Amino acid sequence: MFKKTLLAVSLAATSLISASAYAIENVDLLIKNATVLTMDQDKTVFDNGLVAIKGNKIYAVTDGTNISEYKAAKIIDADGDIVMPGLINSHTHASMTVFRSMADDVPDRLHRYIFPLEKKLVSRDMVRIGAQLGNVEMLKGGVTTYADMYYFEDEVAKTVDQIGMRAILGETIIQFPVASAKTPEDGIKYTLNFIEQYKDHPRITPAFAPHGPYTNSTETLQTIAKLSLKHDVPVMMHLAESDREREVIAKRSGGLSPIQYMESIGALNANFLAAHVIDANDEDIAILKKHDVGVAHNMSANIKSAKGVAPALKMFNDGLRIGLGTDGPMSGNTLSTIDEFNQVAKVHKLVNKDRAAMPPINVIEMATIGAARALHMEDKIGSLEVGKLADIIVIDTKAPNMIPVYNPYSALVYSAYATNVKHSVVDGKLLMEDRNILTVNEKTVRDEALKFADVVRKAVVESGEIVQ
Repeated sequence: MFKKTLLAVSLAATSLISASAYAIENVDLLIKNATVLTMDQDKTVFDNGLVAIKGNKIYAVTDGTNISEYKAAKIIDADGDIVMPGLINSHTHASMTVFRSMADDVPDRLHRYIFPLEKKLVSRDMVRIGAQLGNVEMLKGGVTTYADMYYFEDEVAKTVDQIGMRAILGETIIQFPVASAKTPEDGIKYTLNFIEQYKDHPRITPAFAPHGPYTNSTETLQTIAKLSLKHDVPVMMHLAESDREREVIAKRSGGLSPIQYMESIGALNANFLAAHVIDANDEDIAILKKHDVGVAHNMSANIKSAKGVAPALKMFNDGLRIGLGTDGPMSGNTLSTIDEFNQVAKVHKLVNKDRAAMPPINVIEMATIGAARALHMEDKIGSLEVGKLADIIVIDTKAPNMIPVYNPYSALVYSAYATNVKHSVVDGKLLMEDRNILTVNEKTVRDEALKFADVVRKAVVESGEIVQ
């Protein structure tokens, strides 16, 4: 009797183990047969891996041997393609797409050309049209999250919501009258209303975006710093970018650098994202690290404007929160983070006279988890790890420019084009499949941008009112 009971218990236990071992887990999206670059702390790579998504989060990242355990509503067979975290553009001005290719080589372009151009043409409609075009360009190039500074950012937010991307959107605050605010005080009020409107949005983070330290007063910068802490929102600003900035701030502060000045007035904190940081010495870099400031490195825009090469290699090696940005489409001129890869790797080798400097894996880190750190969002995005938000892209490795792939990081940095991005997933939703955007009509977006370009052409180019 005892032996029979023992046998029955043993069989029952075996049955339970078997059932558990082969239990099928229902997920919403399964990406299989992939070269998975997780960008986790150990830079784990799965050569024949899978990523399972449930809801808006990553449910599993494995080597693919347990694929039979999952049943998915949608399956993407990567067939060896690279699967990686969505790219994060840590600094741009997306709406300026409608001004792209204008006056590219004009000296002192910002003050002589861009500010007058914006005074004449910036409107809610212009911001919406330009942002829609920028969103399409970025999504097709593998960008799933971006940090934006411009005017009427509530219009940008509507376009982000529609296409399904993730964004940190900062309303620009500047000392002279602009389309969205006549005074800096009006700009702050505008931003506070924007924050109230979007503070609980799952994919949109509202922010303050003072243009720069030299285009705002000390009082304005201090007020913004205090409000950012009160409302727990980011502050994004151009910092240590130009000779004019350094001269104005040195005169205002008795010889301090822009970064030293920002510290002296209490305007640096862990909510702060500094764009460019070209003109920074060791002391400046130490200050940024001390205050846990994020940095957006915009190589293409910096070298095109001949402002110099930011000490990004030192900042990266010193452990600062640094990510890649494209800057605006009048500066870069694309919104493709992939286009930044090659230049970031090569230019830092050149200026440091070191072929081993800035290896590809570090460039990819800055484009993913590094940019997430710069935005203080590394707990949510930037790597493929269980529990993180499902922002994922698939890169075609069978395109002629990608064959063969011996080292996936090298292939991405030195060989890839933005057009190699095949699929994009944001917040667990497939937004682009086989390069077709599923949430907005790309042709409609392009046509509206072209129509607005006719307005720009008549108002500026043909009239000759603004220097070319």
